[in-house]
Amino acid sequence: MKVESIDHLNISGPENLIEEVREFYEKILGLKVGNRPNFRRAGYWLYASEKAIIHLTVSEDNRSGSHTYLDHFAFRVTGLSSAKKWLDSQGVEYKQSIVSEMNQVQLFLSDPAGNGVELNFVGESVA
Repeated sequence: MKVESIDHLNISGPENLIEEVREFYEKILGLKVGNRPNFRRAGYWLYASEKAIIHLTVSEDNRSGSHTYLDHFAFRVTGLSSAKKWLDSQGVEYKQSIVSEMNQVQLFLSDPAGNGVELNFVGESVA
């Protein structure tokens, strides 16, 4: 077996939380709801270009009391200056980190479900 890349991330929770999370990724990162098979549980698949990268699943199983050890997931993105302006205009708090040896700027934020989100900008200078 050989792992080649991350296929998708799944976020599961109550319907109202899943709606908030969907709206966040659509509005803040520009992902689009797209085709999803007719599974037993309701939900959405959120696409970046032609790839469904985040799966959202409605579930009333409350896992909020357990610690999952998920720290964050990362997206490679472009447009650092416009991204910072957009996040600021939307009131989304973030922290910035510079990894000079990788020529990378990272922005760290959280979605409405409390999942850490890392945005990686490679080859872009700090604005």
